Amino acid sequence: MIDEAILPHEEIELDLLLEAIWRHYQYDFRGYSRGSLHRRMERACQRFGCAGLSQLQHRLLREPAVFAELMGFLTIQVSEMFRDPAYFRALREKVVPHLRTWPSLKVWIAGCANGEEFYSLAILFREEGLEDRTIFYCTDISPAALAKAEAGIFDLARIPQFTENHRLSGGHSSLSDYYTAAYGGAVFDKSLRARAVFAEHSLATDQVFAEAQLVSSRNVLIYFDRDLQDRALGLFGESLVRGGFLGLGARETLRFSRHADAFADFDAGERIYRRNTAQVQVTTDA
Repeated sequence: MIDEAILPHEEIELDLLLEAIWRHYQYDFRGYSRGSLHRRMERACQRFGCAGLSQLQHRLLREPAVFAELMGFLTIQVSEMFRDPAYFRALREKVVPHLRTWPSLKVWIAGCANGEEFYSLAILFREEGLEDRTIFYCTDISPAALAKAEAGIFDLARIPQFTENHRLSGGHSSLSDYYTAAYGGAVFDKSLRARAVFAEHSLATDQVFAEAQLVSSRNVLIYFDRDLQDRALGLFGESLVRGGFLGLGARETLRFSRHADAFADFDAGERIYRRNTAQVQVTTDA
């Protein structure tokens, strides 16, 4: 369906641009929300001095460096540690008691961006005594974002907000226990990454690669169209063990998904769901 904010010829240009990216670089953005993508591609045109999407397509097909930088416009890497503290408090107070019943744990952070959510969960699991039995799978479509996540360095100016979020989430310690100031930023303790695996993964084209007790994918689905949302939710359901937990963003819901019956509300207010015994079917068409 054509987005009302996009003119017909712009819709065609955007379709051709996304098809070119898929065929030339094997990154599939064709199922992303068109309105959001179009706004970001307009900003990319300004950045690269292109008169329109057709000229941007011409350049990215011939200049790999342009595409590498364009990935920063195609993907959204805006987050913060313990974002929406009530969500993390709900994990701490309501989900963790159930996670304790498993002898080992796997957590999939799908769309980990620059690592803010991973470090939030790693700290929470350490504070709750679950770190030593947990493996964290941190995935994202962007290699640059994964590199930043693995480095674990954040601007010092962001730390006061991170610290307040951590406190409101029910943190048992000071956030300063987990980082040192160096290199002009806050460098988080590398021991937090000792049980983490960072890997490229596309919810649009790739399959499930691990069984998990918790999948946390927050503020990712809002950038997908309905079909791609369903595909991602199917992957999450297939990944989760029976009784496993799924955490979504504050503006995301299972309500209209064809996979809704595979989950039960656990904390509806914080968008936390629990995998039930319903069958999950995954749409794998690229």
